[in-house]
Amino acid sequence: MWYHTKATELLGIQYPIMQGPFGGNLSSVALTATVSNAGGLGGFGAYTLSPQEIIDVDKQLKAATDKPYNLNLWIADSDVPNSGISDEYYAEIKKVFQVYFDELGIPFPEKPAPFQSRFENQVEVILDLKPKVFSFMFGVPSADILEESRRRGIVTIGAATTLDEAIYLEAAGVDMIIASGFEAGGHRPSFLASAETSITGSFVLMQLIKEKVKVPIIAAGGIANGKGVAAALALGASAAQIGTAFLATDESNALPIHRQMLFSDAAKYTTLSRAYTGRLGRGITSRIAREMIGKEKQILPFPLQTTLIASLRKAALEQGKWDMVLFWGGQIAPILKHTKAAALMASLIQETEDYFSNLKA
Repeated sequence: MWYHTKATELLGIQYPIMQGPFGGNLSSVALTATVSNAGGLGGFGAYTLSPQEIIDVDKQLKAATDKPYNLNLWIADSDVPNSGISDEYYAEIKKVFQVYFDELGIPFPEKPAPFQSRFENQVEVILDLKPKVFSFMFGVPSADILEESRRRGIVTIGAATTLDEAIYLEAAGVDMIIASGFEAGGHRPSFLASAETSITGSFVLMQLIKEKVKVPIIAAGGIANGKGVAAALALGASAAQIGTAFLATDESNALPIHRQMLFSDAAKYTTLSRAYTGRLGRGITSRIAREMIGKEKQILPFPLQTTLIASLRKAALEQGKWDMVLFWGGQIAPILKHTKAAALMASLIQETEDYFSNLKA
């Protein structure tokens, strides 16, 4: 059967369909549990959560599903140099972004405070909780963390945007690798080279990795229906990870206007931009993202840019100025159909089943 793959065997799931784990408070227990209960692998992005918040979420997940699920962290959670940023540099940033704050009638923020990495404390909690799957982006955990994960029966999944990154992940001992194509919504999880040089499409990237790497590969980016899942499997993927289509469902923690935008004509146009967080990510094209093209040196490093933009985003949402907000989403958004996660899962399974059944007819 099409759904019997190395991924389903390793993950203990029925169907090789994974829900992308959304960061930035976009994940929800309801969505994660719905996907897992339907036979896929639900995912929860936890990189913004404190250790106690991760514990609380895991408790809720265990109450909502007895099936496997995935907890996701960012390994490199700051790009700020050790020396921090100077007042002079911040003054230059202010010259560029002041106009947007003035338009919204809000004060320009003070220079963000230094950021302290949370990964070590977060991963300690992950190891204690022992979820079925621990996935990660923007790097590779230490050998000790990977070994401890194996000892505790946790499947590890890393994200690669290039063949070199996939080879690096396999050499480190990661159990599975996500081939993250540039079509995908959200951040580009590159870690060996700049994200701007890591823009290979999902299906090309997946095939390149498949030729050189032996661990199971998960295709991600540009997949939103059963035909996309079937295509990924036909090209050698062991599973497909779907983000934007699940983000658009009512069960996600995206704002109603965010979900509406993913079903609107605006979703036809997406942009890769650093303007909102300091890291390159894809969302529905906004005026700020468009106007900041070519001005990437005048953007704060992650996550300080996120802090800078936070009050601007809040004011833009309150004032209904949607063109100033970057709503995360992938290039596949214009074909989205489902607003309920259970209906989306049922459709993905049935369409994939129909495709492979027709091949035998």
